[in-house]
Amino acid sequence: MNGKIYFLSTGIFIVLLSLFQACTNKPGQNQERQESGEIATTHDTGQNIEKAICVLYPTEGHEARGTVTFTRNGSVIKIVAELEGLTPGKHGFHIHENGDCSATDATSAGGHFNPDDSDHGGPEHQERHVGDLGNIEAGEDGSARLELEDSRISFSGPNSILGLAVIVHAGEDDLTSQPTGDAGGRVACGVIGVAQ
Repeated sequence: MNGKIYFLSTGIFIVLLSLFQACTNKPGQNQERQESGEIATTHDTGQNIEKAICVLYPTEGHEARGTVTFTRNGSVIKIVAELEGLTPGKHGFHIHENGDCSATDATSAGGHFNPDDSDHGGPEHQERHVGDLGNIEAGEDGSARLELEDSRISFSGPNSILGLAVIVHAGEDDLTSQPTGDAGGRVACGVIGVAQ
């Protein structure tokens, strides 16, 4: 009887040890397996993505909401934004560096997306943040629509916007003041995700 218990315990120990070794990798082992093609990388390169979407929600005390779609069109990305609940006039419209809208004032989204460490500017300026998309203008009813094409943003590489935030500001971006265009607080925030 004792021999059977010993045999069973030893067998269970060997099985558990094998499972532990199978689930544990030495530092760099996953890297080697990825490079050899054994396992895929966890980060999608975005090479095959054709469309992304951002659903904007109001920050505390505001009513602005809407959607922004980003669609690949050859070498550019077409941006279409449709919003409501804005005050009439122009509002700064930017992509920000963090995909985090958890703060009530959306400051968790960080600053403008600026991988090149450039000065702030407008979408037509040579010198600008990648995330500088200018202004969106609301009518008297608070609704706004914007269509533009941009060659700086991307779905892959260092200028990839996937997982980042879109912010709509309370005021107009003057396109020159550093570092943010003096556009005021944040009235809406949303995170960019892959769309079908």
